[in-house]
Amino acid sequence: MRWTLKPKPDSETVSLLSLQLGVDKPIASLLVQRGIDTFEAAKKFFRPSLDDLHDPYLMKDMDLAVNRIEKAIAAGENIMVYGDYDVDGTTSVALMSSYLKTLTPNVANYIPDRYGEGYGISYQGIDFAADNDISLIIALDCGIKAIEKVAYATEKGVEFIICDHHRPGVEIPKAVAVLDPKREDCEYPYKELCGCGVGFKLIQALSSERGDPIDVLLPYLDLVATAIGADIVPITGENRVLAYHGLRVINIAPRIGFKSILDQVKKKKISISDVVFILAPRINAAGRMKHGLHAVNLLTEEDEAIALEFAAEIEKFNSDRKDADKSITVEALVQIEELKEQERYTTVVYDENWHKGVIGIVASRLTETYYRPTLVFTKSGGKLAASARSVKGFDVYNALEACQDHIEQFGGHKYAAGLTLETSEYENFKRKFEEVVSDSIEEHLLTPEISIDAELQFSDITPKFYRILKQFAPFGPGNMSPVFMSRDLIDTGYGKCVGAEDAHLKCTVTQLPAGPTFDVIGFNLGGKIELIRDRKKFKAVYSLDENEWNGNVSLQLKLRDIAED
Repeated sequence: MRWTLKPKPDSETVSLLSLQLGVDKPIASLLVQRGIDTFEAAKKFFRPSLDDLHDPYLMKDMDLAVNRIEKAIAAGENIMVYGDYDVDGTTSVALMSSYLKTLTPNVANYIPDRYGEGYGISYQGIDFAADNDISLIIALDCGIKAIEKVAYATEKGVEFIICDHHRPGVEIPKAVAVLDPKREDCEYPYKELCGCGVGFKLIQALSSERGDPIDVLLPYLDLVATAIGADIVPITGENRVLAYHGLRVINIAPRIGFKSILDQVKKKKISISDVVFILAPRINAAGRMKHGLHAVNLLTEEDEAIALEFAAEIEKFNSDRKDADKSITVEALVQIEELKEQERYTTVVYDENWHKGVIGIVASRLTETYYRPTLVFTKSGGKLAASARSVKGFDVYNALEACQDHIEQFGGHKYAAGLTLETSEYENFKRKFEEVVSDSIEEHLLTPEISIDAELQFSDITPKFYRILKQFAPFGPGNMSPVFMSRDLIDTGYGKCVGAEDAHLKCTVTQLPAGPTFDVIGFNLGGKIELIRDRKKFKAVYSLDENEWNGNVSLQLKLRDIAED
C-alpha cells in the first residue's frame, strides 16, 4: 500500500472557518480540504436543501423534451420508458414510468434482455414499440451513442427522447431531445449526474410546468439515491442533495419494494454503503441472472404481499449471482496464475462459458487482487463481450478508445466500461490493450493507494468530533469517509488475530506518551500482528467507526493499514 497524506489546507482559512462554525480545527481542516471554506458553503454541506437544485431548463434540449412529452400526453399517445438492465437503468425506468403514470395511463416499460439484446437501445426494442403503436420512447441511462438505432426508429415512425450521462461520441443521435450534461454543447452547471439523476431533472421540469413545489417529488428520491450509490458517481453538488434526501426517504418512508428487500435482510437504518452493498446487488441480480424487468416490477409494486414475493425471488437471484461470481473468480485466478498475467500491466481473461451477468463483478475482484486495468471476456451471441475495470488514476475508457480498431462497440466511464468484439480480434485486442496501458500508465498507479486526509492525535478524537464527522455523510467519491493517520501507537497487550484462519487483527491501542485508549479492528491485517507485539511502536491508517456490544456503543478505529514507526 502507498500511503499518501493530503496537503494541509491554508491555516488562516481553517482558523477562520473554525471560529465561524464553532468547531475544532481538525473538523474545519477536513471541510476546507473538501472545498468548503465559508460559513455559507458549510451550511449547504451540512443541511443539503432541495432549493439548491439547479433549474432543469439549464440542461440543453430540456424544453424540447418537455414539449414532446406534453404533446404525447395531450394526444393520448403510447409512451415507452426504456432503460438499461443495471441499477441505474432499472431505477430510472421505475422513476420515469411511475411519475408519467400520474399524468397518463399510456405508459409501458421496457428493459432489454442482457443476453438476447445486450446493452443499450436494441432494434428488438424499437420493433416492439412500432408493433405496439408506441410513438415515443424515453430512453434512460443509455442511447447517447445509438446513432443508427435512433435513425432506424425514425423510419418506423417512433421518436426518441434520450436521458443519458455517459460520454457522447463525435456525433449526437438525431432524437427529439438528447439530455446529457456531458454533451460539449450543454452548459448545465453539474456534470456528474447518474442516468436516474438526468431522469429526475426531466420529471422536475415536467412537475414545474404544473406549478408543483419540489417537495412533491420527494417520494422518488429513494430511487435516485440508490442509483447514485450503485453507479459510484461523485457525491458532491446536486448528487449530494439528491442522495441525502433520498436516504431519508428510504429510512423514513421507503417504497414497498425497498421495504420488502430490507425486511428480507433484517436491516433498519440504511447508509449509502448499505445502498451499495445491500440494495444495489439485489436490484442488479435480476438483470444479471434473469431479467431487469423483475427489478422494475419490484420497485413500482404497491401491493405489499406481491412485493414480498418479488423480493424473495430477487433474493434467490442474488444468491445464484453470488455462487456464479465466486466460481468464475476462482477460475479466472487460476487462469491468471497459469499465464503469469500479474507480470503484465493489464489483466485480460476469457472463458466462453462464464456467465455474462457477473463478469463485471469478477473484473472488480481481479482488479482488487492484482491491481491492474482488467478485462473479463465471455461469449455472447457469437461475439465476445467484456467488462472492464480500472485502477485509481487510470482512464480505461480512453485506453479502450485507443484500441477501437479491434472493438465493435464500447461505452462507459473512466473506471468501468463494457465492450464487444469479434472472436477473431481477441488476441489482437489483448496485445493492443497491453501496449496502450504499458505506454500510458504511470508505474506508481499499479500499487494501491491509501489517501489520508489528516494526521490526528488521539486526544482530538472526542464524542463531539465523531458526532460532527457523521454529519459529513453521505459518503462516496468526491466526499469519501475521512481517513486518518496517527503515530507513536502501542498495543496495550491484548493484540490478537481473530476470525477464520486468524485473518483479522484486534487490539486495544494507546498513543504515547499518554493519549486515550481505543479498541481497534483491522480486517485482513492478521498477518501484520508482529508489527504490534512486545509493545513495538507503530503508525496506523484508519477511519472512525462505532462499535455496539451488549447495548453499549463505543468509538473504535477501523484499520486500513499499519507500519513500523
